[in-house]
Amino acid sequence: MTSPTPLSLDSLKFDPQTGLIPVVTQDARSGAVLMQAWADRAAVARTLDTREATYWSRSRAQQWVKGATSGHTQQVVDVQADCDGDSLLYRVHQTGPACHTGAYSCYHQPLLTTGAPTAGLDGTLDRVYATITERLATLPENSYVARLHAGGLDRVLKKISEESGEVLLAAKNADRAELATEVADLLFHTLFAMAEVGVSPADVAAVLAEREGRTGLKGPKEVG
Repeated sequence: MTSPTPLSLDSLKFDPQTGLIPVVTQDARSGAVLMQAWADRAAVARTLDTREATYWSRSRAQQWVKGATSGHTQQVVDVQADCDGDSLLYRVHQTGPACHTGAYSCYHQPLLTTGAPTAGLDGTLDRVYATITERLATLPENSYVARLHAGGLDRVLKKISEESGEVLLAAKNADRAELATEVADLLFHTLFAMAEVGVSPADVAAVLAEREGRTGLKGPKEVG
């Protein structure tokens, strides 16, 4: 399948009164929605040219580059227009928190929540990964992520080895509660290693999706 032909700026529908278009910004690694802002034609053009997320401040009536003063920059991976061409999606590599409050994402105030974990792991791994990347970017004091990061990648890999052994032991003992706990620990430290190297859950999901439904994949060696 061929890639779609990129749109031109002339194809976008800027508001005829304000000259602005809404922009939703998403973390390209975790998939988390970071913020929503506005951009005029010049801001979009600058974003495309420099790959620095650039917006238009309605309160200050001026263009602004994300992170120019805070250091919490957004390196743009790609820009997508919606089906009507009247809103944009910036997918970015975020440095530090995206929200001016210091939160990783501007969307952190729930209006509706189940109050209980969702079924399965859908979305959970992305949220954990997003937290890990935010901690790696900011290295807050008394953070487990910051302490583990300070020990280097070898320390993280050692933790994965240790947790793998705990998973095997819990499974061997058929201890369901302990197995769930140890698998959670293993997944956390695996996500940590992924974040250190720059591999996202989306990257892993893409590999699994590409394999889905296929037969003849090389699996583990037979035992015995």
